[in-house]
Amino acid sequence: MDYCAVTVRGPIERFHVLYLDRKNRIISDELLSTGTVDHVPVYPREVIKRALILNASALILIHNHPSGDPTPSEADLSMTKEIQKGCRYLGLTLHDHIIVGAGTELSLRALGKL
Repeated sequence: MDYCAVTVRGPIERFHVLYLDRKNRIISDELLSTGTVDHVPVYPREVIKRALILNASALILIHNHPSGDPTPSEADLSMTKEIQKGCRYLGLTLHDHIIVGAGTELSLRALGKL
C-alpha cells in the first residue's frame, strides 16, 4: 500500500497498473493514463491489451483521488467491473483496485467490491 501511495499521489488523477507474473512478482508498473483534478480516462481494452503484451498473469489497478477522499465513485466501480470481466474471460487475475487519497489508501477487494 505504501508503494501504491507514493507512486500515484499528486494533484491530478493518475491511473497505474501493476502487471504481475504467475508468482505475483511485478513485471511492470505502468502509468496508463493521466487526467485532471477529478477524472482520469481508463480504457479496459488497453489495460488488458498491455497485460497480454507483457505476458502478465495478474493485475493490480491503482489510481489516486487528488481531493484526498479515496471513496470509490460509481465510475470507478463500473470501470473495475469491466476490467474484471475481461480478465476472467482471458484467464487473468485482477487482485485489487487501490484508490489513494490524502494519507490513506482504500482497497476495493477489502471493501468486498471485487
